[in-house]
Amino acid sequence: MPATKHHVIHASFLAGKHVFIYISIMILSMAIVPIFPPVATNASNCPDLKVIFARGSGAERYNNNDYQVFKSTLESKLKTSNLTYEFDDLDYPAIGVGADNLQVLIGAYFGGGDSYEFGGSVNQGANRLINIINNDTCINTKYVIAGYSQGALAVMKGLDSIIPEKLVYAATFGDPKIYLPEGKGAIPAACRGDNLSEYRIYVPDCRAYTGLLGAKTPYITPALSGKVGTWCNKFDIFCSSHFSISSHTSYDTDNLYEDASRLIFSKVAAEFNFKNAYTSPHDTAILIDSTGSMGDYIAKYKSEALRLATKTLDAGGRVALYDYRDLKDPYTPVKRCGFDTCTLETFKQGLNQIGASDGGEDEPESLLSASFHVMKNESWQLGSTKSLVILTDASYHSPDYDGTTFYDVKALSKQIDPVNFYIITTKSHLADYESLAKATDGAVVTTSSNLTLLTDTIMERYDSLPRVEESLKDEATPSLVIDSAEIISNSEATVSFTTDAKSTIVILNDAILGLTSDTTITIGDLNINFNNQITLVPLSSNTRGEPVTVELNAAPSFLAQTELITQKLIPKAPNTGRR
Repeated sequence: MPATKHHVIHASFLAGKHVFIYISIMILSMAIVPIFPPVATNASNCPDLKVIFARGSGAERYNNNDYQVFKSTLESKLKTSNLTYEFDDLDYPAIGVGADNLQVLIGAYFGGGDSYEFGGSVNQGANRLINIINNDTCINTKYVIAGYSQGALAVMKGLDSIIPEKLVYAATFGDPKIYLPEGKGAIPAACRGDNLSEYRIYVPDCRAYTGLLGAKTPYITPALSGKVGTWCNKFDIFCSSHFSISSHTSYDTDNLYEDASRLIFSKVAAEFNFKNAYTSPHDTAILIDSTGSMGDYIAKYKSEALRLATKTLDAGGRVALYDYRDLKDPYTPVKRCGFDTCTLETFKQGLNQIGASDGGEDEPESLLSASFHVMKNESWQLGSTKSLVILTDASYHSPDYDGTTFYDVKALSKQIDPVNFYIITTKSHLADYESLAKATDGAVVTTSSNLTLLTDTIMERYDSLPRVEESLKDEATPSLVIDSAEIISNSEATVSFTTDAKSTIVILNDAILGLTSDTTITIGDLNINFNNQITLVPLSSNTRGEPVTVELNAAPSFLAQTELITQKLIPKAPNTGRR
């Protein structure tokens, strides 16, 4: 155990004695109590859609980049519709508690009392949203809401009390209380591309599990399924497992509001039943089984392939065309044209060159090898919606003759973005492809289905950024264990802990007090009338470990509180897994 060092945290910080990083995001868990009257609205002037954005800490209402960029990206798309709409930067304090923004402050500390004021700010934002939406007399008006950082806390705190039918979509950015259960463990499911939360829209860090300030669990209720999405920058200290403040403050410059606006607009188009002409660019590769048994289907398949290619190219996307048979024939996938060469004319020429013949002695074909080959050898563009459309009347070898497995194909699909597999096959082989379609977030239909609807589904999809990346860490995750916690006066408590971290973030009631390298600290400015929660977060050079929390419960006497601490101190098991 390292030598114990002692640090006292007081509002009366002595400049130069200790160095802290202050990060101005905080929230106090308090009950939401409606405090605003119903909003009166003239029904004759009711818009179809209202968009409300909740800004981050210390930001000036309307005059902040996050609101302005979010508004401009979404409005550019709403202008292409016939909807009437309004935008608003939520009228709530968005208090900064001593800082105007999320910059690193050296030698500054603000007392615990400020955390209570900040909790009130978040509650005001949540209550304001509830009252605006639930009491709107424009009964047909729908809502889109979004929040950044502290605004994300306000949005998520109010979301469960909002009437679901009035909500089109809610988006959070840099949410300090994100919850992604698939990110937990030494080798998280998310790092394999498995069990991704439906609201996980863009969280590239596969180890993102809970936010810096804990987690909202459950993150959404069943009534909000399909109506909520979260974006977390790759190294954002508040919602990823990494330690970057600049990553938290760059949502307006990293194109994530543009990314969100495409998805939100697709939700709006579906809600109001109009055609969405503004989707992400498409990369669509078409892979046709050209064995002899396809003779009865090839003409119909080619017709639909041409229709899909035409729609993709007309929308500014790219197409590629391949055919495959069985490696045992032998026959390797033949590239008729790729993303860099396919025009509508070259695509038609490629289609005309594909004929149904041969096929070997067995029924399954070498689809796994062919699909792996196509994914690996085409240059998929970042930010595109990626599809691999497979046209076949046969099952597939698993593993394939060259050793390619189902899991190889799944992993490469996820690694690229993913590439979603859309399989058109006969009714007798529908079950053969359901697992492959599910593993790649795609779909499978039969030749008796309406193929036109499948093409439309593919084209209307939105999936511009990867939901998750399979990333490795360059260092072990730091761990921390609390050894003791003791209330020592009316407004102070001492906490001692053991850690292998280089430094530790100290949090009181979701107020981030600062960064310390000491292993014994004294928290000052406690409010003895509240249950005070102290959280310690271990940090390495660029990675944060799992937060460890102890509660200092309000009690009639200090001795009684100390006894409660001793009884309740059950620290979380440290995560020391290495990837």
